[in-house]
Amino acid sequence: MRNLIRNYGMVFVLIGLCLFFSVLTLKEQAPESSRAIGQLVEQISKAHRKSDLILTVGAFNKDSAPFARQLREELEKEGFGNTRVVVGIPRDLRLALDEIRASGSSPAVIATSGDVIKWRVLERLGEKYPEFGDCEVLIPESYLWPDFLKRSNLLAIVDRIVVIAVIAIGMTMVIITGGIDLSVGSLIAVSAVIGTVVMKKLGGLAAADWVVLVGFIAGILSCGVIGGLGGLLVARFKVPPFITTLGIMLMGRGLAFMITGGFSIYQVPKALPWLGQGTSMGIPNTVIMLFFLYIIAHIFMSHTRLGRHIYAVGGNQEAARLSGVSVGHVIVFVYIISSLAAGLGGCIQASQLNTGTPNMGVMYELYVIAAVVVGGSSLSGGTGRILGTLIGVFVISVIQNGMNLLGIESYTQQVVLGLVILGAVLLDKARSSGALHSALFKKSQVRRQEK
Repeated sequence: MRNLIRNYGMVFVLIGLCLFFSVLTLKEQAPESSRAIGQLVEQISKAHRKSDLILTVGAFNKDSAPFARQLREELEKEGFGNTRVVVGIPRDLRLALDEIRASGSSPAVIATSGDVIKWRVLERLGEKYPEFGDCEVLIPESYLWPDFLKRSNLLAIVDRIVVIAVIAIGMTMVIITGGIDLSVGSLIAVSAVIGTVVMKKLGGLAAADWVVLVGFIAGILSCGVIGGLGGLLVARFKVPPFITTLGIMLMGRGLAFMITGGFSIYQVPKALPWLGQGTSMGIPNTVIMLFFLYIIAHIFMSHTRLGRHIYAVGGNQEAARLSGVSVGHVIVFVYIISSLAAGLGGCIQASQLNTGTPNMGVMYELYVIAAVVVGGSSLSGGTGRILGTLIGVFVISVIQNGMNLLGIESYTQQVVLGLVILGAVLLDKARSSGALHSALFKKSQVRRQEK
């Protein structure tokens, strides 16, 4: 239990945040699943004739839109041939009802779900259209469920963290050695623009699928070279990591603008979105990739000699050197890994947006550092866990997502995230000094002594 709290204590914070936002976003939901469609079809079949006019209504660009279309298809399969679908805004529904009234007809049923239920035209249907007095408005039986725990919202959380989570793997290694890497946000842009420029040169929109892989490799390796040069400055010439990566951050952003002339690259192969937007067996490709990356990184840091050397360098460089560890090589290695991870993050974001732009990755370095620190890595080096970093990424993302659901302003969110980062640093200091351990287990030790 002590080791669990020491290494992965933030998982309890993550669970608490999920419960907190679940309670705050608990509200009545209108079901929009196939079961809800079956429920409405059964109700209509029992109470109405096959010749009755039935409207299925959905809101434009909302989940109720495909619900309305699918409901119409199911009703037509049951023999209801006089079925119309209306998808749009309240005005579209009013126009449809006006047309029906002008034809001297009357709808028997208006079936819908979601936000459409709150449309004023439906709430005042009897007042605006007294001719439709026999019209029945049907909705699926509602139920209580948090907006936070909706499948679409949980997928949005995971999709939003992928780039940050990938980069955080390399940042964790850097911070464990006692360094810092401020260049990762700019390297996202460098990788994205180099990759998409290569794709454009090799055929653009008409290019074969393999061109995407070539572009990705070019972007990632370019970042790896830049990271290696930065690591060399830190290891060989003892330039402080903060200054080194700050300089690379500025140069990287400028380089991205120089390559593209300040414009985005849109002439990319059709296969580019496969990584960032595609799915395999119903699971987003980015999630599958992220799972394997974290498993590999965890095994590497926990069960390999080089992984142990990274911890040793962060704990005490001189002691590590006297023990035979090549400190310089380890430092260069972690900066290369951090830059390669940033390059991969740039490829993922280019795939998600289907373009390469020099504005990508702005402020990402701060979110990545925050996630690593919140996940339990010490800024003084020597301690940290890869899986703890993943937990930290989720904590940051859940806080942002929860505040968005609650309608909290962006500047207030920045204040909250700043407080979270400060709290994580204070927690790290308390853990390093042993104060946290004493506070948690002092009482249990006293009880054992009394017994």
